[in-house]
Amino acid sequence: MTYKHSKKIDTTKDVILPCRKNNLDAVKDLLPVSQPDFDGSFGTYQLLYGTHGNRIYLLGLGEDKHASQIEDTFRKLCYDTKQYWGKSIQVYAEHLNDDDIRKAVIGLEMAQYVIGEFKSKKEKTNNVTVTFHASKSIRKILDEGKYTGETINRIKALVDAPPNVKTPEFLGEWANKSSVIADYKCTILKEKELKKQGFDAVLSVGKGSVNKPVVIINEYKGKAAKKTDIVLVGKGITFDSGGLSIKPSTNLHYMKSDMGGAAVVLGVVELIAKLKLKINVTGIVCSAENAVDAESYRPGDVINSYSGKTIEIIDTDAEGRLCLADGISYAVRNIKPDYLIDLATLTGSVVRTFGYSAAGMFTNNDEMAKTMSDIGYKVHERVWRLPMFEDYESDLHSDIADVRNFSGKPIAGAINAAKFLEVFTEAHQNWLHLDIAGVAFGASPYAKMKSASGYGIQLITEFIKEKASK
Repeated sequence: MTYKHSKKIDTTKDVILPCRKNNLDAVKDLLPVSQPDFDGSFGTYQLLYGTHGNRIYLLGLGEDKHASQIEDTFRKLCYDTKQYWGKSIQVYAEHLNDDDIRKAVIGLEMAQYVIGEFKSKKEKTNNVTVTFHASKSIRKILDEGKYTGETINRIKALVDAPPNVKTPEFLGEWANKSSVIADYKCTILKEKELKKQGFDAVLSVGKGSVNKPVVIINEYKGKAAKKTDIVLVGKGITFDSGGLSIKPSTNLHYMKSDMGGAAVVLGVVELIAKLKLKINVTGIVCSAENAVDAESYRPGDVINSYSGKTIEIIDTDAEGRLCLADGISYAVRNIKPDYLIDLATLTGSVVRTFGYSAAGMFTNNDEMAKTMSDIGYKVHERVWRLPMFEDYESDLHSDIADVRNFSGKPIAGAINAAKFLEVFTEAHQNWLHLDIAGVAFGASPYAKMKSASGYGIQLITEFIKEKASK
């Protein structure tokens, strides 16, 4: 879609009139009837016709509590009705604030996502020009909304891609192309270099696959200082069979989504580069395919890691934390960032805890926790903090190695995974872990099967913007 700004509305053309619940006064001068049967409830819309036969879409923004979800109502309207829009449509935005407008654009962009990329007959899409009408200058807001919506769609396409296409090396190629487009530095470490540098945990996870692991390091420098402000580490398991601790066949095809954390890291670095934020951020993606083969690592094995710590393997299906451990260790030892955040579709435990409504957040830093929580509510990508008590450390005890990768207990699984990762942070004061297993991929009104949600792009970008502003 193409977005334009105009200070004057054309009352003879199609227009979207967003309004909050029981507040038609904001758009009454543009209505063809004085009392339409519409109350502005969230997610609802009504079609009216103007005196010139033009379409007028009343769009419900709901109440104040719905402000964080405005993109959803624009997305639904666009998805349902865009086939009638022709080449252009207007949005009356005089009464909308900057966040409302940005979210409106994000929603319109998200409605353009086509999940059937691999079908032989692809859905045709038309480029529509959307003109937002407001007396204030909103060009920067329109651009930010478009970049954000486009990025969400790009990472959704990554997560939804089939695993025979989306190999670790494919993620590397994606990052390399992105770095050229958005102007940041991309380094891809392949098997030989991983062995040389000591990414032993990543290599162990990928031993059973013909598609060898890679580690992707994306560096965005938005200011002259050499210091890296934030490092993001993402779990990039492009398919998770469970390894020798093999998963049940039910829903196994959805394990193509086990690189949801990596997708967020890749997308956020691209987005902040396009937004040219004044901050230095590095994204690290540790990517492997957890497959079953004669060379697969085994339960009972003791493996090395980038940190030098040895790990006893209790369950080969607890592989994501192994990859993250190497990525975290690399960041702590070589980059030394002010803030360290990792994201992963890590545990079924977090899904059993929160369902599909929030990510699990783990940190010992109260300031980071509050900031992330506040942002989560603002953008409707919510997080909820779980404890990191010392009581849980005994679950990591191994008689024969420095640490074991799985407690074997049916309780506190997400916390156990977070405590495992903490071992490799070297007590970094500003580390935060997000378990996004329940929110990165799931049911959607826009697909018949489970699909990617795009969760995390707005959450992490807003966190970075908040730090850049300081």
